[in-house]
Amino acid sequence: MSAAYEVRVAEGTADREACFAVRKEVFVVEQRVPQDIEYDAYDAGAVHVLAVRDDGVPLGTGRLLHGEAAAAKTDGDLTVGSLGRLAVTQVARGLGVGAALVRAIEDAARARGLAAVDLHAQTHALGFYERLGYVVYGPEFLDAGIPHRAMRRAL
Repeated sequence: MSAAYEVRVAEGTADREACFAVRKEVFVVEQRVPQDIEYDAYDAGAVHVLAVRDDGVPLGTGRLLHGEAAAAKTDGDLTVGSLGRLAVTQVARGLGVGAALVRAIEDAARARGLAAVDLHAQTHALGFYERLGYVVYGPEFLDAGIPHRAMRRAL
């Protein structure tokens, strides 16, 4: 597969649908997360980013919650954004798509004046986020039956 792709902020209905299709493929189908908890009220106000191959095939997505929408995930700190729903399709893993999505979300957070980004990482992905500068804090917890840890990176 060609490694040529772009990462952009999702604009419009088609981009949003592509983001949701990637999330369904990765979380609902592959990881068996119940569909009724994969999509939530936060999707409407979130900044979504999308990685798309040159031929238009979506490869990955992620979202940034900020302001009041992020408060429950950042202990009420409105200067911290919440990175979530990061998903990369199986065919795109190992191409740097995940790191590019994280950096795009961080750029969106900086553009909104945020000082840091929090995330809840599946424990198997801790090393990935650590390589990108995130630091673990707090105890392990279950989300959708999958072990997670909270992490933060100052911007």
